[in-house]
Amino acid sequence: MADWNSELYMKFERERTRAAGDLLAQLGPYRPESVVDLGCGPGNSTQLLLTAFPEAKITGVDLSENMLAVARARVAGAEFLQQDIEDWRPERPVDLIFANATLHFSKDHYGLIERLAACLAPGGALAVQMPNNMQESSHAAMRMISADEPWAERLVPIAKTRAMIGPPDEYYRLLAPRCATLDIWQTIYFHQVESIDRIVEWFEGSELRPFLKPLSPKEREMFLARYRRELEEAYSPQPDGKVLMRYPRLFFIART
Repeated sequence: MADWNSELYMKFERERTRAAGDLLAQLGPYRPESVVDLGCGPGNSTQLLLTAFPEAKITGVDLSENMLAVARARVAGAEFLQQDIEDWRPERPVDLIFANATLHFSKDHYGLIERLAACLAPGGALAVQMPNNMQESSHAAMRMISADEPWAERLVPIAKTRAMIGPPDEYYRLLAPRCATLDIWQTIYFHQVESIDRIVEWFEGSELRPFLKPLSPKEREMFLARYRRELEEAYSPQPDGKVLMRYPRLFFIART
């Protein structure tokens, strides 16, 4: 898959960072000595962690060199490691593993969560946030359009592999036997987006990437035009012209 476009991704930095801040706030009074920002992207979540825990050793891990270049430039007080989160293993137990909008990409989703919980030091915490929007109109439209011609043969297999997280009770059954405490919750954000085109732009920087990559420039133009039309059917503009985009996110904090 092509590398992430950090510039496009960060056009919605405030909205993308809000969930990371909400997750961090639920940790409460806490003084970890070692913190890993797993899937740190361009460092927006890493900056939050450095501000919250200025005395901790903070390491950001991400596979995208494009994202890491931005992260290194903006967060001078952290270390950064280019590595697939599937392969990451700490040299010693970690006090806090922070995974903001990352773990749902894993092919071995539950296995990875189990491994991460096992990497925690006594009294440590695994703090996770994952988008839970696969059934939202914005994502259902991607899968529906992928099944049409002329790209169905190339895109249907991609649609079938899109990350879909489990229900809260699955994470409870997975983590409760391994942790001293477990807090699980879901928040539904309603983002005020200026227009349908801004929703398209939002997902061009994230979930649309694998659908667009196999297409020619002309096909990408066709795909995005059809995607815009589907969004126009699904989202009604408000009196001021803005669109409310519903965006559920699932959170949990597991402590050893």
